[in-house]
Amino acid sequence: MLTRRHIRVKVMQAIYALHQEENYNLQKGENFVVASMDNTHSLYITLMGLWIALKKRSQQMEDLSRKKFIRDENVSHTLFLDNEALQLILSDETLADALEKESLRWDAHDEYVNLLYNRILESEVYQLAKGRTRSFESDRQLLTDLYMEVIAPNEELFDFLSDQEITWTDDFPLVNTTIVKVLKGLSKSKENELVPLLFKDIADKEYGVELLKKAVLNDEKFQAYLVEKTPQWDAERIALLDAILIKMGITELLKFPSIPVKVTLNEYVEIAKEYSTPKSSVFINGILDTLSKDFEQNGSLKKVGRGLL
Repeated sequence: MLTRRHIRVKVMQAIYALHQEENYNLQKGENFVVASMDNTHSLYITLMGLWIALKKRSQQMEDLSRKKFIRDENVSHTLFLDNEALQLILSDETLADALEKESLRWDAHDEYVNLLYNRILESEVYQLAKGRTRSFESDRQLLTDLYMEVIAPNEELFDFLSDQEITWTDDFPLVNTTIVKVLKGLSKSKENELVPLLFKDIADKEYGVELLKKAVLNDEKFQAYLVEKTPQWDAERIALLDAILIKMGITELLKFPSIPVKVTLNEYVEIAKEYSTPKSSVFINGILDTLSKDFEQNGSLKKVGRGLL
């Protein structure tokens, strides 16, 4: 689930937070990075749990509708109640176990469940689906479309979850993309993996903490490299976030021999475009590119494997 870019962002946030303190507390930074990565998984589980809460709401509304003497034929809850793809989600034991471990319970926040369910019933996606022939494929497509068009863009849901966990704000794009991918891949003929692994492999799991430690422990040395390449700049004038990204880039160039130089440059340029000033990406690219050539020339750039320069 987590990509190296997302891990880099979490490390950047941890280092930025450390700079706000008078005394660096590396252990606190490590704890932040680990918790932040784990929280990405928690957001995924929490949002997948919404389907179960919405199904319960659908059943409640259907039961209420049956008690009425006159039923509103324009309102149908059966697309949820009888949805085969949704049933796969509800019956998944791995997801159920993961939900049991989460602290956020949707039954304690039913106002958001009710709001979303009403938005679903009113949505064009749901209205159009009522006229289609039912099948597993159409049920799966309905869930996918509802998530993309109704649930993911909902600002009330976004604000609520962002208030629950500060790091979730940056996790939404990744988690939403993962959920859509999982929904599109639902199948009756094979085992569904509804709880994806947080890390691709052990190297990714260790990468974030190692990047943080090596960047922080070499901060003064790497700061000197930055000052050397910006003699016309007062160090205080360089944006803190830009300096952090540059020093993280230096850390990768010198301390992570398996990461190609081009990857390092591209990743920090892209992060700068999203999180820093409009001119930061050009500035960061220029400094890191110059430093990488200097490091290569003086022999301190040691990359292993083919195509890593």
